[in-house]
Amino acid sequence: MEMSDLACDHGLEEIRLTNLESVYWNRSTPALYENCIRQSEGHIGHLGPLVVRMGQHTGRAAKDKYVVDHPESSKDIWWGKINVKYSDKCFDNLHRRMCSYLRGKKVFVQDCYAGADERYRLPVRIVTEFAWHSLFARNMFIQQPRDPEGIRNFRPGFTVLHCPDFHADPDMDQTRSGTFVVVNIARKLILIGGSAYGGEIKKSIFSVMNYLLPGRGVLSMHCSANVSKNDSDDVAIFFGLSGTGKTTLSADPNRLLVGDDEHGWSDDGVFNFEGGCYAKVINLSMEAEPEIYECTRKFGTILENVTMDPAERSIDLDDGTITENTRASYPLTHLPNIVPSGIVGHPRNVVMLTADAFGVLPPIAKLTPEQAMYHFISGYTAKVAGTEAGITEPMATFSACFGAPFMVRHPSVYAKLLAQRLKEHQTDCWLLNTGWSGGPYGVGSRMKIKLTRALLDAALSGGLTNVSMEVDPYFGFQVPSEAPGVPSNVLDPRRTWSDPNAYDEQAKKLARMFQENFEQFKQGTPPEVIAAGPCTDSSAARAAVTAR
Repeated sequence: MEMSDLACDHGLEEIRLTNLESVYWNRSTPALYENCIRQSEGHIGHLGPLVVRMGQHTGRAAKDKYVVDHPESSKDIWWGKINVKYSDKCFDNLHRRMCSYLRGKKVFVQDCYAGADERYRLPVRIVTEFAWHSLFARNMFIQQPRDPEGIRNFRPGFTVLHCPDFHADPDMDQTRSGTFVVVNIARKLILIGGSAYGGEIKKSIFSVMNYLLPGRGVLSMHCSANVSKNDSDDVAIFFGLSGTGKTTLSADPNRLLVGDDEHGWSDDGVFNFEGGCYAKVINLSMEAEPEIYECTRKFGTILENVTMDPAERSIDLDDGTITENTRASYPLTHLPNIVPSGIVGHPRNVVMLTADAFGVLPPIAKLTPEQAMYHFISGYTAKVAGTEAGITEPMATFSACFGAPFMVRHPSVYAKLLAQRLKEHQTDCWLLNTGWSGGPYGVGSRMKIKLTRALLDAALSGGLTNVSMEVDPYFGFQVPSEAPGVPSNVLDPRRTWSDPNAYDEQAKKLARMFQENFEQFKQGTPPEVIAAGPCTDSSAARAAVTAR
């Protein structure tokens, strides 16, 4: 056993875990590798990554998330399809049966933290059935100093109990299926079962942070963040759903990465929640994303559902046979350009990313504060044909605050905090479209990463400050008529279509989708924010912007 296995007063009886075969406590990365191999949980790939497979669940089980309804927190929860009410009685029964299932078995524990800023840091204990999930927690959360006293004195603020091979009984446990993620705020305990997908662990803690931090005046955000190497005040944050380029664009060789997924924005600045990255790696290339690509070839990285040659142990990042949602989990220290403290100042720029598969939105646009609020609440991107069964044409996807599945409070809570921060610090807000130009998916072509980076660099460096702007006729935001190193005809999406009338019809269609989605948020939203949304009448849109 390692020193940490012996040095801890385990305290697992506090969550009813007793009569265990053994407890592997705060094991190091090499030791967890050894456990994984002995238990046939995965294979070591060429150059050292640990390659694992999930089985049935290759992504989050979004419909199987529950929050225990408790009198003290009930009024603060955004109840509905995202946060489904779960009774304390059902939770208690499910918890007891999980603990019974683990009796006589070994478990792996990582004591770590969520939140780089110690004032808002949450101590978390991750108890897992498999060794590789303990390594995942070690990668993704902030590790505690490895001194014996600190290990002994650690007290978790929240505990995650994760058992992929334990399944709920839908009739007995009142769940939709055998898979479940249940957050109990009152007991400070999260139960996860029926899924081996590593992302459930980190996202459950993110959900907890999204509940706790707004109550302390801190905006919790599903975003990446970086800062200029030469100007510590040049901080940027990037909101975006999966596939929009959030991880890719924030891992810039000319800037320092703060984090790639989850942050808080307090009165003093931005801080990372995590100690690692969880990057989507399908079709990842050395040429386009060299820093992330190198991380897939390092010891300590976990590759989820990535295809590997059984003889040579070489990996194929272009193979989506198992799933398109292939992932790499690695510590931030695998990257060469990072902010070790995970703490920076206030953002000078906020970038909202979208992959518009309808070919309507411009490659970049500047948003007013009201438009920023509207698009933050909307959280738009688009899915394309082939990504999910039954999708044969582009489909609009709206996820409030660019992370609705993890927002425990109502989106207006986070939106108001964002508006407050943008106003206080005079932060510029940009909409960056990494999707299609010249037509919708199947007709047009996707924005080149080189062009997107050029536009992003121009926005962050101030290169778009003094250029002339034109009003988008349907969405009302300001679109630059020129940008350094970018052909001007690309900036106006209507001009990239062979049939401008077809563009108009597509733009009106997307505008209506925005309007229909926003109906659910109108109550309690300021009129000026509602008015900042798109308009299907292009002349009316121009008039509205002129009036503003």
